[in-house]
Amino acid sequence: MTHHGEGLLRLTKDAALLQQLKDDYTKAEVSGTDRAMLDYAAKLTREPWNMSESDMKPLRSAGFEDRDILHINMIAGYYAFVNRLADGLGVEVEER
Repeated sequence: MTHHGEGLLRLTKDAALLQQLKDDYTKAEVSGTDRAMLDYAAKLTREPWNMSESDMKPLRSAGFEDRDILHINMIAGYYAFVNRLADGLGVEVEER
């Protein structure tokens, strides 16, 4: 979160939100739409083998369409892929 947090801070200009997300995203003050997206991405990241069609229902209820869900899925999957590549190769994040 250190590296990506800098980008989020530049976008939101909200240091308190960034800290909430770092501490525990489930307690962060975010919209219901954002919460649905974060819950989906967290489950996909932590336990992809448990994902099912029903995991998309909260996203659809929050207003996400199939294309949006695909994008959320692809971005979460991409970050998981890149992080595993970096971890597997012993890449260390540069301090800024």
